[in-house]
Amino acid sequence: MKKIYPDAAAALDGLLHDGMFIAAGGFGLCGIPELLLQAIRDAGTRDLTFASNNAGVDDFGIGILLQTRQVKKMISSYVGENAEFMRQYLSGELELEFNPQGTLAERMRAGGAGIPGFYTKTGVGTVIAEGKEHKEFDGQTYILERGIVADLSLVKAWKADATGNLVFRKTARNFNPPAAMCGRVCVAEVEEIVPTGSLDPDAIHLPGIYVHRIIAGAHEKRIEQRTVRKA
Repeated sequence: MKKIYPDAAAALDGLLHDGMFIAAGGFGLCGIPELLLQAIRDAGTRDLTFASNNAGVDDFGIGILLQTRQVKKMISSYVGENAEFMRQYLSGELELEFNPQGTLAERMRAGGAGIPGFYTKTGVGTVIAEGKEHKEFDGQTYILERGIVADLSLVKAWKADATGNLVFRKTARNFNPPAAMCGRVCVAEVEEIVPTGSLDPDAIHLPGIYVHRIIAGAHEKRIEQRTVRKA
């Protein structure tokens, strides 16, 4: 099965449709599948629901799709650093489903593992628990969270081989592996594609069975908060 595609537009060909549900990796500006998100912007696909820790910033990551009004709903944990995200949410233009970060990651992982739901104490007694099933275990209250299964997963990795095995670099690992797992189709963008067999099996972070299409490309290196010592 051929997994390597020449560019983001080719890798997404035949996968996009209005109203689809997309899971995207990334945390802040780290590990964001920027090339694939740019291709979705250029394709003009609309009414999208994204499950992602956050929405990048105003001119980067999912933020570029908010600027073009292509996103209908976000399932997220952190909504700071993005003025347009906040503006659309507060004005009622954007639907937002808050999820604690650990819950969101586990919802993605559970969906990819075929687990329809799980119980967690996180969020009990808060707005997160409203409308969700409550159950007691050993005298403690838990809420039921549903696993996430997305139409499409978009992830960013450091290296891949031709079979789709992925290696992430440092904190870019973040939400990318569980996001990749929960999509019916997963497209990965990487910095380098290496020969099959050259990756140490013990160093592979995500097996190629989860990855259906791969592109390689140059990526912008951004710093979210530059902090320097006074001279």
